[in-house]
Amino acid sequence: MSEDFSKYPAFIHDSFPAEEGGQDDLSKPLLRVRDLRKFFPVYGQGVVRKKINEVRAVDDVSFDLYRGETLGLVGESGSGKTTCARVILRALDATAGSVHFDSEVLGEVDLVQMNGKQLKLLRREMQMIFQDPFSSLNPRMTVGDIIGEPMLIHRLASGKALEKIVTELLEKVGLKSEHRERYPHAFSGGQRQRIGIARALIMNPSLIVADEAVSALDVSVQAQVINLLQDLQEEFHLTTIFVAHDLSVVRHICNRVAVMYQGKLVEIGPTESIFEKPQHPYTRRLLASIPSPDPDVKLNFSEAVVESV
Repeated sequence: MSEDFSKYPAFIHDSFPAEEGGQDDLSKPLLRVRDLRKFFPVYGQGVVRKKINEVRAVDDVSFDLYRGETLGLVGESGSGKTTCARVILRALDATAGSVHFDSEVLGEVDLVQMNGKQLKLLRREMQMIFQDPFSSLNPRMTVGDIIGEPMLIHRLASGKALEKIVTELLEKVGLKSEHRERYPHAFSGGQRQRIGIARALIMNPSLIVADEAVSALDVSVQAQVINLLQDLQEEFHLTTIFVAHDLSVVRHICNRVAVMYQGKLVEIGPTESIFEKPQHPYTRRLLASIPSPDPDVKLNFSEAVVESV
């Protein structure tokens, strides 16, 4: 997309209505992101490396996330959606801003200000499902050890009790108890992603970040994993940030959608409002890029929006 859409103002749709799903408590969000920034320095060449510029991967992002809600974070490659999700989880340190998290253990805390010990305690409540279902699994560990490792780190279970928990969770994600003793290389891509999902769920977290969780899978396997995520969300009452570039998947699974462009949040609102009546030119152009299975159907509204705004 060669056009510069940064000159247009951001569009914030009406707050997410309770009757359309998701929110258990409208008065207090689980997550409040305010003015979040993540800049990466660019250094020049030479013996003394001086900072000559910076990449504004995430620039002044603010939104609320309510309990039980699935928020889709979308945008083209390089828009900053994955970096934003990683900064929220403190996998990367923020340059500025705040991420207020309503913790069951510590109450409301600012994740940006947390130190190592406090973050370790909060890891029980925040987990991530990674994009690559193979590289995110340790090839030298059995599936049972991979899934059960978080419980050992936090000293919540061990021995036979842990084996029972792992076995029950394997069955919930569509695997068998005997898979516990196998290694990741023995599984298909879809099965490996199920293992990653089980590892994320074993701590019974409040917040899940799914970073392109189905993009590396075949289409038929994608459908199975998406249906699994939806079933688990209802069973575990999960709150999810779903990072994706596949807009058809986002429309199917998300309650709200946040659109990012060049590190900024340009539009956020209920899924159907975004897809049926997008306001920002970039959102319209992004939706127009969705390929249609019918060659006779053309999406033409991307050109008209630039004239109408």
